[in-house]
Amino acid sequence: MIFSVVITYFCLLAPFARAQNPSPTIHDLSLKNMDFAMDLYRRIASYHDKNIFFSPLSISTSFATLLMASDGITHDEIVKSFNLEQLERTERPEVIPELFQLLDENITQNGSLKLDQSMALFMHPEFKVEKTFEENLKKYFDADIKSVDFSDSEGSKSLINAYIKHQTKDKVTDVSADVNEMTKLLLISTIFFQGNWKLPFNPNLTQNAPFHIDNYNIVQVPMMFKEDKFYTMEDIPLGARVLKLPYQEGVSMLILLPNKDKDYTEIDEEISAKRFLTWVDKLEKIKLEVNMPKFKIEESYSLHHILPDMGLISIFTSTANLTRLSKDKGIKVSEVLHKAVIEVDETGTTAAAATTTGIIPYSLPRTFTVNRPFFFFIYHEETKCLLFMGRVIDPTKP
Repeated sequence: MIFSVVITYFCLLAPFARAQNPSPTIHDLSLKNMDFAMDLYRRIASYHDKNIFFSPLSISTSFATLLMASDGITHDEIVKSFNLEQLERTERPEVIPELFQLLDENITQNGSLKLDQSMALFMHPEFKVEKTFEENLKKYFDADIKSVDFSDSEGSKSLINAYIKHQTKDKVTDVSADVNEMTKLLLISTIFFQGNWKLPFNPNLTQNAPFHIDNYNIVQVPMMFKEDKFYTMEDIPLGARVLKLPYQEGVSMLILLPNKDKDYTEIDEEISAKRFLTWVDKLEKIKLEVNMPKFKIEESYSLHHILPDMGLISIFTSTANLTRLSKDKGIKVSEVLHKAVIEVDETGTTAAAATTTGIIPYSLPRTFTVNRPFFFFIYHEETKCLLFMGRVIDPTKP
């Protein structure tokens, strides 16, 4: 079983004409969101060489709400930073929120996938939010709007954390929001995913094995084992192998494992949406012995320190233009915190047999042993929407 939880919150304080193009689709949005995810990953990776985990969908959805609130340079910076320029239509300002709404409906349409997204706007009772923004927030993102007195910092923090705990099924219990009497608005988005492997690992076969963090550091980790037919491919120019581990109900994890002689940092700059789609298209089903570590990662990111490097600057300064949110002057975003939790283990229930298209027979099983730093991507197969991504440098570090 794997569960993933993400919470992103925004704290707001108060003191081109385009050519006609065909209507963009949710597939277009998924590709743009994927490229944004790869860019954000590289920014985070430039700060440290540790584990990474985040939800590009949760972050993009949050900023899609702020796109509805913004105008002028702030609007332009959000569109550009989140790689949404080719999707925007001047004559249809609602097109991007609509795409996010349609994407969410497509992912969860049969009701069996455990992917819960929620959003809430906590606002000071005296704060005046533009009616159009409030209506669109409810229409496109089904957001809850709650009144809270931020001058009672402890009481408001308790209320906010109770909301987050409930929405993430108790997986995220404390987010340290810097709430004070100057806080006027708090925008919180959560995403919770729980999936069972289609081909579960047998816990009785899990045993400790070495994981090579680098040439000098080796740790012992619980290594899961499964012999079956899996979809895999090799990206020879990149120097890495790919393994698909499907969950039930149309979601999969894609493992990208650099070759033994390839440093994972050499691959950072080569990951892109185009390359990801190539991996998915070229997967072939063969018999494999898969060895993969159990791991749990819990990461928090102060995105207000990272996103300015990606061109999103004005929204965090006194020059922020959020006039579609409120006519009150001096409103800016003071914080953007993103917290993500993932846990991977053996649990799952075998589903119906998968298609056998592309099976390549081998007399002896090959092996796919994940015993060194690797990348992983959790995506919705039909839309190719990237729900989560990360890298594991040391699976023993939560």
